[in-house]
Amino acid sequence: MANAIPDSVKKCLAVLKGAKSDTEKFAGLFMVTKLVKAKECNGHHKKLLFEAIGFPFLKRLLLSPDVPADCPPQIYKSVAMSILSTFCHEEEIVTHPQILDNISVFLDIVQHADTEDYEDDLIIINEAYECLQSIADFNAGQKALFESGAVLKMAAIYSQQSFQTDEALNVLVSLVGRFGAAAWADDIKAYNALVNVLSLDFETDHSERKFKLCEVLHALIFYGPKELIVDNVANESWPNSILKGLSDILMSKIGKKQRDPALKLASQMLSTLGPEWALQDSEKPRQFFLLLANLSAVEIRMQLEDRDLNHKMENADLIVACFTTLEICISFIALDTLDLEQKEKQQIYTALKGAFSAVITNLIEISKKHPTLDAPKKLLVYSMIRALAAWLAQETTAMREAVYSLLPYMLKIANESFYNFRTRYVSEKNKPSTFDVDSDPSSEIDLLRLLLPALCHLTVEDKARQILLKEHEEEVLFECLNFHWSIVHYKKPMVPKSERNKIKGPEPELPAKLLDQMKDSRTAMISLCNIFMNLTVLEAKMVEENLVFGSLTKFIFNNLPELKNIPDNLVLHGNMAVLGLLLLKQQSKRVKKDDFTICRYIQSTIRFLWDAYSVEESNDASSLVVSMAYKRNWMELMELWFLGMQTLSSILPVLPWISEFAVESGWVQGVLEMLKQVKVGSLPANTKCAYEDFMCHLVEANKDVIKLLKDNNAMNMCRNHRFTELGKRLCSK
Repeated sequence: MANAIPDSVKKCLAVLKGAKSDTEKFAGLFMVTKLVKAKECNGHHKKLLFEAIGFPFLKRLLLSPDVPADCPPQIYKSVAMSILSTFCHEEEIVTHPQILDNISVFLDIVQHADTEDYEDDLIIINEAYECLQSIADFNAGQKALFESGAVLKMAAIYSQQSFQTDEALNVLVSLVGRFGAAAWADDIKAYNALVNVLSLDFETDHSERKFKLCEVLHALIFYGPKELIVDNVANESWPNSILKGLSDILMSKIGKKQRDPALKLASQMLSTLGPEWALQDSEKPRQFFLLLANLSAVEIRMQLEDRDLNHKMENADLIVACFTTLEICISFIALDTLDLEQKEKQQIYTALKGAFSAVITNLIEISKKHPTLDAPKKLLVYSMIRALAAWLAQETTAMREAVYSLLPYMLKIANESFYNFRTRYVSEKNKPSTFDVDSDPSSEIDLLRLLLPALCHLTVEDKARQILLKEHEEEVLFECLNFHWSIVHYKKPMVPKSERNKIKGPEPELPAKLLDQMKDSRTAMISLCNIFMNLTVLEAKMVEENLVFGSLTKFIFNNLPELKNIPDNLVLHGNMAVLGLLLLKQQSKRVKKDDFTICRYIQSTIRFLWDAYSVEESNDASSLVVSMAYKRNWMELMELWFLGMQTLSSILPVLPWISEFAVESGWVQGVLEMLKQVKVGSLPANTKCAYEDFMCHLVEANKDVIKLLKDNNAMNMCRNHRFTELGKRLCSK
């Protein structure tokens, strides 16, 4: 039987338990060191021996300053550590409460490794680290180390370049891998001090250790306190040291073993510090950035082509890292801030096209062969679609037939991720501690949100648009719009009745995380408005009859007036206003004049169109200029303004009663007064056409407007700015 106790162990147990003093027990320890190394001594026997010795006795040996004459000063401590190190590989022993409650004893030894006490007995330090690493191998041990402040203590040991720093590093990496950013207790100084030293070692070391450090740095940055890093990294040396170290590796002739950790670390640096990090080289700023993009594209092809899904999973971490690099690089190149030469553009385009050709082929194959995916495979597929979404948002011509073939599967996966993300978000918002993200890590990603810019392009293409409608994607997109509206239109929690009469201080600022979520959802809603605009214009008959678009119209009418009037919301306001006009035009048969929501919506839309131009804000008070509030985003707002004016003009013949809002709001009079102040010959041609076309349709829709215009000296304005058509209509009526 496995648990039958050998005679040698029984004898030793009898000696230990029968010891009447520490001296007798100490003598028995020498029997223990031989026994635990014997083959017949298993884990159960070791536990019996450990309990017979008792940790309190070992602790007394570790802490006792009194040793017999003519003995080394560390003799007791040395014997105790020797015993502990022989037991520490057994989980039941190393996670025993008596061990975990006394972790500080081991930490104290390694923290004082450089003192004179251990100069002649370095084996004690080795054995202390051996115990600490064994403790860190198990969940209970990790928790005890974390609560003992081991992360910051190990970081200090390495930062100070104490004895056996790599052992300290191994313990530290185990803990940050378990506890993530929380392991640092917001001590960004300790974090930066450690990473500065590590990255300098990484930059200057040209042995095999360089690649080990590459993996350690990746873990520390991946699990690091990202927000604190970004806020405090400006004056630190480690980003540049890592850049130099990675350049040394990736610009050299290396094998897979050396290249893989370098690509992973580079990807993590881009994720944490952004693409600007890769452009720090003052002499050749683009070189490393383009190298990373090209290497990642090539690696993706190597990993995806001619391999089944299970084979790909063996290098999933590397593949995901390369996709992350490509996603970031594509988004940055799209900003057009990189001054790329034509040759560089062609090289990067060829590399990306090859990589995404492989991605599309693989995703089509997965869609056919793997109807269900476990969590790790799902995350790999998500990373493929994320990067492909970034590519499709920029590339609107390549591989279209292949893209159309893949589109139903992309939509299926993206919709699934949206619903999972929404469930997680709502659960965390309502009860932050109840949702277990670990149960489905993919719920942290909203693929549909990332796919929206690509869908803006795809809805313009006939074949892609028909696929979207066949899959009833408009229904999911409408749910997506509602979800992001719930974030943008944030409402503060109700104040309890008992608190309402108390003196109020200044309004607290919204948390940074919430502000970021609101910004992202604002951008998502703008993309969704563009998608719905494309569908509304290009599928007019369908929109007229489709119930989803009826609900969308009500959503716009109800919510646009509720949108907070702040600068950050202006572009969204314009998108919602113009989308509402396009929908109003297509669904005019269902609209009722006495619907109060339409009244409020039209007023909000008029406000957007009215405020775009100003004379008072011009230098000479006689030129029509874009108002200051609109100037910052005019490139986005200009097209919306002209489309809004054009659409409103085309609605007036169908719903003539809308003209009453234009008059009652004072907008018509306001436009006339503004144009009368503009000096002759200075009115831009496109703006002139927009205003004149609107006035002409207004006159046709509402005869009462003619008198209003004439009373406000519109004829003189028509002569000054050559509003010929409007002048004719005023004269003929």
